[in-house]
This record gives sequence, C-alpha cells and structure tokens, in this order.
Amino acid sequence: MSALAHVPTPAGQPAAPPGPRRGRSRLLPYLLLLPGAAWLLVFFVLPLIQLAAASLYDPSGSLATGYVLTGEVGNYWDALSVYWPQFTRSFVYSAIALVLALLLGYPLAYAIAQKAGRWKNLLLVAVVAPMFTSFLVRTLAWKTILSDNGALVGLLRDVHLLGADGRLLATPFAVVLGLTYNFLPFLVLPLYASLERLDPRLLEAASDLYASPLRAFRKVTLPLSMPGLIAGTLLFFIPATGDYINAELLGTPNEYMIGNVIDSAFLVRLDYPQGAALSFLLMAAILAIVFVYLRKAGTEEVL
Repeated sequence: MSALAHVPTPAGQPAAPPGPRRGRSRLLPYLLLLPGAAWLLVFFVLPLIQLAAASLYDPSGSLATGYVLTGEVGNYWDALSVYWPQFTRSFVYSAIALVLALLLGYPLAYAIAQKAGRWKNLLLVAVVAPMFTSFLVRTLAWKTILSDNGALVGLLRDVHLLGADGRLLATPFAVVLGLTYNFLPFLVLPLYASLERLDPRLLEAASDLYASPLRAFRKVTLPLSMPGLIAGTLLFFIPATGDYINAELLGTPNEYMIGNVIDSAFLVRLDYPQGAALSFLLMAAILAIVFVYLRKAGTEEVL
C-alpha cells in the first residue's frame, strides 16, 4: 500500500467524504434547480416556441380552415410596416412615463430610506398598498378622476390652465399619467432597497471634504444607488412598453400602443400570424434596448 494512505488528516480538518457522497453533494444544487427549470420549460420555453411557429404561419389561413407553417418571414415586415406608429408610440409613452417616475420615485425612495425614521414602514405600506387592488380597478379610478365632469378638470378650468372645452381624459397625457402611476412602485422599491443600505457617514465625509450637496449626490449617493436604479428602471419600462390597459381605458384609438394591436390581433381579428409577429418584434426591440442600457449603465458604474 502506498505510504500516502497512512498520512493522517491534519488537526482541525474533517476527513474527505467518501466518493459517492461527494458526488451526490455536487448534484444537489442541480437537483434543486429542476422544479424551476421544468416550470420555465413548460410555461415559458414551449409557449415561446409555439409563438415563434405561429409568427411564420401562412397569413391566408384562419381558425376555420387551419394554419400551415410555411416559414412566412414576410409576416414580420407586413406587421411592422402597418403598425410602426403604435410601436413608436409605445416606446415614447414609456420613456416619458419613466422620466416622470424617476422625478417622483427617486426623491420618494430617498426620503423613505434616509429621512422617514419611525414612519418608514408606514410609508412603504403606502407605496405598496395600491398594488393590493386590481390593476384594472386602479386604472378605472383614474378614468373617474380625469373625467370631463370631474373636480380636477373643473379646477383646472377655473384657474384657466384648461380651456372651456379642454380635457384630460382620452389624451396622451392621461395614458402617460396612468403608466406612471401604475408602475411607480416597481421603480420605488428597488431604489429604496439600495438607498436604505447607504451609510450616512459617507455623505458626512463628502461634506467634510467640502463637496457641495449636488456633488455629494453625484459622486456618492447616485453611484451607490445604481443597482436599484438599474433594476427599477427595467422593472418599470418593460411592462409599461407592453401595456394596453391604460391606452384602452384612458385614451382613444389615437393613443393606442402596440399592446392594444396585439390584443386585437389575437382576440378580435383572430389574426394569429400577425399577433405573434408583433409580439416577437416587441420582444426583440425591448431586449435590444435592455442590452444597450445594461452595457452603458455597467460602463458608467465602473467609471
């Protein structure tokens, strides 16, 4: 027998586990991933494959006559050439809503994380509480608030910020306002999580080094809150771009976004190839924007 077999285990170190047991311990993390991977396979990957196939159906087919997978790539160009205004409108509305949400959400998250004191939990509940109500109900509430006979429109007319025939409902303003309100918590909560870990002593050190409040924010607070800011902007922008409820209830067909067109293609016109093609185009556009944003945000964070 080799002399190495008689070398004692160093004091304080456990003996190496037997071979089969070590193999099982290595497999354990993968076994724990199996339920989640199976869920994603059944409810995400397979439907995505089916959607990709539907986008390549012969557009002359129907539910009555059936669809034939002909690899009709022209479905994508046809869909984009007809509905590019809705595509553009979706990204413009979402971008404007994101800017408004940042102007509202960043100060709110900072105030809750650093200044709220014993009111912190109550304010967090106030941010999250609207989400306990149906998305549809919340949007319908805004329809009432912005109605032509509502108190808000009457007040704005009294102070001459709106003309006698001016209105808020059924305008781009109403759609953007609805997007901002409905998705604001998705921006505030990740920001709060980052800002809550901010050490106030860092700001005190910046002040001791004669940094102005604006410079301290730019050099200390903003970089340290970047993980929450990146996560929050993505959680806000992605669902806002694909939303159709706000445009449906607070706007008119002139304010419809691409989500409204996809909804109509699948449920009203029953044009599955076009609906699937539009869905994939929207997904590709969002992924491209997210990729560029993450690369740019990561580079700025390093700098």
